[in-house]
Parts: sequence; structure tokens; C-alpha cells
Amino acid sequence: MSVTWRSGEPPPEVSRGAGHWPRVGLRGSLLVMLLVVGVLATLPLRLIERPLYGLHRPWSPTITKWVSRCVFAILGMAHRIEGQPMTGPGAVVCNHVSWLDIFALNARKRVYFVSKSEVAGWPGIGALARLTGTVFIKRDRREARAQTAIFAERLGLRHRLLFFPEGSSTDGMRVLPFKSTLFEAFFTLDERQPMQVQPVTLIYHAPSDQDRRFYGWWGDMSFGGHLTQVLGAPRQGGVTVLYHAPLRVAEFTDRKALASAAEAAVRSGMPQDRRGV
Repeated sequence: MSVTWRSGEPPPEVSRGAGHWPRVGLRGSLLVMLLVVGVLATLPLRLIERPLYGLHRPWSPTITKWVSRCVFAILGMAHRIEGQPMTGPGAVVCNHVSWLDIFALNARKRVYFVSKSEVAGWPGIGALARLTGTVFIKRDRREARAQTAIFAERLGLRHRLLFFPEGSSTDGMRVLPFKSTLFEAFFTLDERQPMQVQPVTLIYHAPSDQDRRFYGWWGDMSFGGHLTQVLGAPRQGGVTVLYHAPLRVAEFTDRKALASAAEAAVRSGMPQDRRGV
């Protein structure tokens, strides 16, 4: 993931206190074991699914949802759902706050993340992403035709694709303007396959004794540093996943209009003091 957004304020100072590193060790060990169990359970299922169903995954997504729910149980974070995930093929678009977003969005309904192609080569993370069916693309308008072909194939399998139109994670206190490039693919698909795009708002609630930006991952923050910050917290907060009404692609004239409507819906779900750019 590319963490490029810069804030006018520095990241919050996090109070660690007694027991920080023991908590990091315990929760970290449990998360590693959970991921290993998830991989070992998914691999044999994929060996069966792949020759029988190809890219379609009738069974293995259940393991991904279970692992995602267990992540929040291990961390001690609340995970709340508001609204209803859409059914059928289409896309989900969401504001981007943290590496925790992946688990927050997978815990309720299976989605297939759209990620930049470089992630496929990242040690460990790339392998996990491929195993869970991540769609890798080059974020370049010159690749629009190839992106459309990939999207059409996945949507034809009734996959729900998910991407972050902001293009970067933030501190969780705002929604950045949506980039419209990836929305173009939905206007070039077969009209006999009506498409919908569901906006989703992620709202993180910091622990009571921490800065409100506690779960945000942005700027020059390292993954390891933010991971240990979350793992070692004596108290945890939570995340609310708010599903908005799906948008029918056919009702919009172009990608910019669709992107603008999706952004407005996501922004409307944020608390009043978090709607600015």
C-alpha cells in the first residue's frame, strides 16, 4: 500500500505505559498463529476450487471472513456494522484509513481488493494477497483497456471488487477527493450486466485515553511502528463499517459523476467534524 498523504499536523504522541511490549508479544503471536491457520486451511481448498471453478471461490472466502473477525477479537476492538452490504456483482468504494481496513471490510462480506501491481511482489503480504484473490492492476490511465478486461472477468464471476478511490490512507479525520480513473471500467462493460457501486464509510473510534487519530496510518509512519502501537494499546476502541445505498452505474453520465456521488455518500457518513478535505 502506498502511504503518501501528508497532514499539516504530526502524528499523535502515543502513551505506551507498563505492559506495552508484553501485549505486543502476546497479541502479535496470536495474530501470526491465526494467519498461519488461515493459510493452511485455505490452501487445500484452493487446490480443489481452482481446477473445478477457476477464479470462482465458493468455499475459501468463508475462512477469510472468519480470520478477519478473529483479528478484532484478538485485538479487543469493537467491530460494528450499519446498513446492508449489497448482493450481486459490482464494486465497493471506501475511505482509506489503515491496514486494519482490510479486516474491517472482510469481516462481514467477502470482497476482492483491487491493489496496485507492486503489492504482488511484497514479501509475505503479496503471497497473502494473491491467496485471498486480490486483483492487481497498474494505476495508469494508459492501462484502462486492460483494467476493464480484468474487471469484466471478475464481475462476470459475481465478485464484489473493492478499491480506495482516495489513493492513499489518511488519519481517519477526513475524506480525500476521489480519483475517478477506476470508475471508467464500469461504463465499458456489457450493458446486459447492470452494475452497482456501493459506497462504504469506515469510522474508527480511538481508545478513550488516546488521540482520535490513533488508528490512522499515513505520511512517514512505518508499518511496524503502527502495528506495535495498535498491538500494545492497553485499551482499544473500535471501527464502524457503514454501508450506504448502492449507486446504479446506468444512472450516471460518466466516471466523474459516479465518483463524485460515491465520494459524497462516503463523506456523509462521517461525523460532522470529519467531513473536510
